[in-house]
Amino acid sequence: MARNSLFAVLLRSPWWISFALVLAFAGASVALLPPEYVPFGVMGGFPFLVIGTIAAWRQLRAPSEAQVQATLEQLAAMSWATFAQTLERAFQAQGYTVQHAPTDGADLQLVKDGRRTLVGAKRWKAVNQGVDAVRALDQARRREDASRCVYITLAGLGDNARRFADQHQVEVLSGAALARLLRGAAR
Repeated sequence: MARNSLFAVLLRSPWWISFALVLAFAGASVALLPPEYVPFGVMGGFPFLVIGTIAAWRQLRAPSEAQVQATLEQLAAMSWATFAQTLERAFQAQGYTVQHAPTDGADLQLVKDGRRTLVGAKRWKAVNQGVDAVRALDQARRREDASRCVYITLAGLGDNARRFADQHQVEVLSGAALARLLRGAAR
């Protein structure tokens, strides 16, 4: 799904917006269509009902801001060895086979359904995340012919590193997304 498509935006929005669109479709159908066509007009809101239900389910299961912050603080206090073990447990829980990466620039190699993903995570605590570490991970992905690469950081990336990651399809996992991944494994 395209990142800026209507349904992708609604999935990231509060659930009630999708349900409001369902009601708008129903109201417009009743007001504007002949009675025999109202059910067909109301069905036009069905995709929004599905998206709203998915968004509500995700938002119900999402950790609170306090839980995210507590998890990030817990991760910041870990040593590399503990953090690496936590990452391994979290990725294994998602069905990946986890190994140490066979190349410089990457720290872990994930395999699932025959597809390899390289993960760069050793600088997860660094406050200033520059483009060099992200470039090294991208080069490792190319050398190893991996299908994806993921850069993990607590602080996010600087502007140049963010632009490089966007241009070279380096997935960045930080903040709330990282806390959600590692919440159960960080205990």
